[in-house]
Amino acid sequence: MISGRDDNPCRPRHFKPPPCGPMPASGPVRQSLETIYTRLLLMTVLFGLVFVGISGRLIDLMWLKDGDPKLARAHVRPHIEISRADILDRNGVALATTLEGPSVYADPKQMAAAGVDPTEAARKLATVLPGVDVPDLAKRLGSDHGFAWIRRQLTPDEEARVNGLGIPGIFFQNEQRRIYPQGPLAAHVIGYVGIDNKGFAGIERGLDDELKTSDDPLELSIDVRLQYILQEEIQQQITAFNAKGGMGIIADVNTGEILALTSLPEFDPNAVRNADPKSLFNRATLGTYEMGSVFKIFNTAMALDDHVTTLQSSFDATQPIHVGRFTIHDDHAKARWLTVSEIFMYSSNIGSAKMAVQAGIDRQQDFLGRLGLLKEPKIEIPEVGRPEIPHPWHLINTMTVAFGHGISVSPLQMVVATSAVVNGGVLHRATFLKRASGSHPDGARVLSESTSEDMRRLLRLVVERGTGKFAAAPGYLVGGKTGTAEKVEGHHYAEKELLSSFIGVFPINQPRYIILVSIDTPHGTAKSGGEATGGWVAAPAVSRIVQRMAPIEGIPPVDEDSPEIRRALLVNSGPNSAPASVPKLAAN
Repeated sequence: MISGRDDNPCRPRHFKPPPCGPMPASGPVRQSLETIYTRLLLMTVLFGLVFVGISGRLIDLMWLKDGDPKLARAHVRPHIEISRADILDRNGVALATTLEGPSVYADPKQMAAAGVDPTEAARKLATVLPGVDVPDLAKRLGSDHGFAWIRRQLTPDEEARVNGLGIPGIFFQNEQRRIYPQGPLAAHVIGYVGIDNKGFAGIERGLDDELKTSDDPLELSIDVRLQYILQEEIQQQITAFNAKGGMGIIADVNTGEILALTSLPEFDPNAVRNADPKSLFNRATLGTYEMGSVFKIFNTAMALDDHVTTLQSSFDATQPIHVGRFTIHDDHAKARWLTVSEIFMYSSNIGSAKMAVQAGIDRQQDFLGRLGLLKEPKIEIPEVGRPEIPHPWHLINTMTVAFGHGISVSPLQMVVATSAVVNGGVLHRATFLKRASGSHPDGARVLSESTSEDMRRLLRLVVERGTGKFAAAPGYLVGGKTGTAEKVEGHHYAEKELLSSFIGVFPINQPRYIILVSIDTPHGTAKSGGEATGGWVAAPAVSRIVQRMAPIEGIPPVDEDSPEIRRALLVNSGPNSAPASVPKLAAN
């Protein structure tokens, strides 16, 4: 038993104690607490003053005293260092990578303190850094700010020359620099970045977020070996026919992978600021053109697939077609009835137009729509052209679209749609990304396998006996179609301003690859007899490309005259089949 009284309510007891609160301070304790509070208040005020001073300095750096934000941005540029994933071709060859590189800047206040004359310093820097604007640089070096960029991303040689000047107040800072080891090769596909590593074109822009957030390299479908072949052969034709430019695509017909794509003239993404602005335009994906008679591939496939006609059906091509002020004629008229096979082989505009009329406007629009030719395609780069289609779509439009006039599409769209026509009838979306080996991507069926088989026979016939003979590659089964179209300027066609094309497929009996070559404004030569058609200009390039790429892709030559191949590609193209009925046309 415990006796006595305990008045402290905070002492432990056998029963629940009342809440314990702080004991009020008095005397010396109270004075000590007040001293601590006073010191804390003084420290808070001191830190606040320091913060305000720092903030003021930052504002001073970001804005010039005259308040001009444009000049502020020119003088004070934040250091932005963004890591980007490498870009590789399908075999692991580097197409784009990032390296550390120096940038040079000045501290104008330090230069002033050292007695450096801004104008003289700017002149010295201009002697080792070509392109420096001396008055502008002198103005920035003479400012009262503590930072001014001189040049970003120097080469090692430029760094050494600047360092050799020994100008006080000049400093270097390492930044990441994007470089393109293959130079102009596939530049329109890869694209380029700006000074702060932000994607400006091509894959660099289209997949900018992925490249900035991934640690793994990005593998493209591009094969630099095929890219080199394509670019070289098209350039050879541009030179031989004194043309303005050209474009080409190699693709896998069964996966939609783009293996090579070129637009000439090209540019070097390592030196974009020196490039001709015209060379930055991607003719193969952004440009849209009336492609001419290569479009007969779709017209013929439509008529066969919708059972409007058969290979043996005939149409009257004895005379030109007159509709209002328009006249449709054949460049090398046979002036007789032609079978569907002959219409395709001889590239008859008259026969193609009559086939389209028999099919009708609705059927034509539906078929071209299924092939993706009436809308903008989807792909990983932003440079994509929108097709130009007739509006309204009259009878005359149906006739001219049949042979590739009055409708403009991109070369990329041509390749995708033709791949579907020859690969068994399945449309695959084009891609610049490498697919897994042996993969079978989903696609949409757009025509029957039997129609696709018939079209492969017709494409082979064009190379064996028609307008595409110069595309033949001994030992390799090439099929294809020529196209020659006058270029559109404003609302009129430019006379003798041609786009000459050939689209080839091989091996045509079991298609794997498609090749499109288009030459812009070629001029006839003595060797071509003054001709500048797709058969003369583009077809020979396809022949050479096939012969160079087939060994790389492991495709051995075959005996083209073997009975098995002849039977597989046999077409009855004779003129003795019964005529097909055709709706009567005005003034036919």
